[in-house]
Amino acid sequence: MIERLCVSHKVFVDSNILVYAHDVDEPQKRQIAIRIFEDLWASKSGALSMQVLQEFYNIATRKIASPLPKPIAREAVERLAPWCIETTPNEIISAFRIEDTAKISFWDALIVAAAVKAGADEILSEDMNAGQTIAGIRVVNPFVNTR
Repeated sequence: MIERLCVSHKVFVDSNILVYAHDVDEPQKRQIAIRIFEDLWASKSGALSMQVLQEFYNIATRKIASPLPKPIAREAVERLAPWCIETTPNEIISAFRIEDTAKISFWDALIVAAAVKAGADEILSEDMNAGQTIAGIRVVNPFVNTR
């Protein structure tokens, strides 16, 4: 049984979670990711960035074993567009500081900067260090028991 998220705060979603919600070749992770999105839609607590949407589209249409047809991937991007936090040069500059302080990649730091702008308490990501707190935001890997 998959535990439902108890969401009463903003949750920033990384691209890998979005990819798994559409990846038919990863049924267990897909089920978990779908449940996450259902919970975030119901609570109106989801946030992501343009970077996440771009990464999702690229990976989902080209890099997974059973790529999504482009119209389906585009529809998913359009559906999630309202969750998108606009990033500006300020977030890029903030990402530089986060990159240096947290010793993470610039791209992960840009995700953290966008999550900070969104007012997120958590970042759901399979790729970042689960349990780590970066710029006041806790990283959670929903596919392992880190809650």
